[in-house]
Amino acid sequence: MAENKAKVNVGGADHEFNVLEGSVGPSVVNISSLYKDTGMFTYDPGFTSTASCESKITYIDGDEGTLLYRGYPIDQLADHGDFLESCYLLLYGELPTKSQKEDFVERVTYHTMIHEQMSRFFSGYRRDAHPMAVMCGTVGALAAFYHDSTDISDPHQRMVASLRMIAKMPTIAAMAYKYHVGQPFVYPRNDLDYAANFLHMCFAVPCEDYKVNPILARAMDRIFILHADHEQNASTSTVRLAGSSGANPFACIAAGIACLWGPAHGGANEAALNMLSEIGSVDRIPEYVARAKDKNDPFRLMGFGHRVYKNYDPRAKIMQKTCHEVLGELGIKDDPL
Repeated sequence: MAENKAKVNVGGADHEFNVLEGSVGPSVVNISSLYKDTGMFTYDPGFTSTASCESKITYIDGDEGTLLYRGYPIDQLADHGDFLESCYLLLYGELPTKSQKEDFVERVTYHTMIHEQMSRFFSGYRRDAHPMAVMCGTVGALAAFYHDSTDISDPHQRMVASLRMIAKMPTIAAMAYKYHVGQPFVYPRNDLDYAANFLHMCFAVPCEDYKVNPILARAMDRIFILHADHEQNASTSTVRLAGSSGANPFACIAAGIACLWGPAHGGANEAALNMLSEIGSVDRIPEYVARAKDKNDPFRLMGFGHRVYKNYDPRAKIMQKTCHEVLGELGIKDDPL
């Protein structure tokens, strides 16, 4: 790769391609003209060696256990900021000033309600419907109600659509939960912050006051930060692919939710929770560890981490600390197992 050029020999003929230098991470060989020059394609299922776009949003180094949002380490954002601050950073490229943060929070807060007619959608779902099915259908239906933010060629409409999805996603998720457990919907409250509002919509009931525990709200906020972005993962790529056709943002996000549902993506977290439920108690852990080591046993240990991290998942360190805080607050014994 001398002088920012890479030579590829195809059929005995050399072809030169430009080498693009990233601000961090490995360089890439720009092979966009490969087919035109050679009549051949590359074969890279899974995009394991392919960069599909140029991005300044997120950087991951799996070998070093690094996750950066716009150049900021994820642990710094989780320890010193909140979710909406991270949203602002991802959207605009810089952390907000105090006035910018206040304006952004206000804009998100006043988009948290959904059209009242949408609440009728839920009665069309079965009570035992999978929540991702409910999310997929309801988020896609947002395009039928918010026609003023579906033109992707308009920067203002794109931003309004982004704000609406950030604001309304917790409301829709909480309504899906409430419908599943047979409780009445709880409307969002503008006096609560983002994470506290989500917990309130999930667990408040009309017959008594619900006070949001600040430790639990902070833990939820950190979970949101850690999942705000993760480079070109499957659901992100799905949203980009759907968006490349000019589809409206709500339809694209619904497509991303469908992809996230898969057991090889976000559904892996569900599998881990189901596994923990199956194990049931601490005294059964040795039995399941032994089963996992037995090649003749179909049982497999499921985890919450991401396989891209070869050293450690930097998000795990943050959640370990948060987990201890939550267990302490709830008075649950912090068993080393």
